[in-house]
Amino acid sequence: MALAQTKDAPKPAPKKAAVKAADTAKKGGDLLDINSATADQLKALPGVAEVYSAKIIAGRPYDRKDQLVSKNIVPQATYDKIKDLIIAKQPAAKKKK
Repeated sequence: MALAQTKDAPKPAPKKAAVKAADTAKKGGDLLDINSATADQLKALPGVAEVYSAKIIAGRPYDRKDQLVSKNIVPQATYDKIKDLIIAKQPAAKKKK
């Protein structure tokens, strides 16, 4: 008796926004500034959803992007997914007169 071969079910495509964020970083585009990004921009990062984006916004400002882990905003595993996609820009210093 012969059994029919079945193909593996196709894997669901990753979220378009997460793919776009990853593609932007890979192409050498601008990194997402965690000090000024909107909640929607943060949620587009892999592993970051509503709760983490809200925690990132509430914990601002950040001097360094690795403070997301040291301040217990996101777990190390999530940080590892997004560290190459983000930056913590500092506001421009005001010019003295």
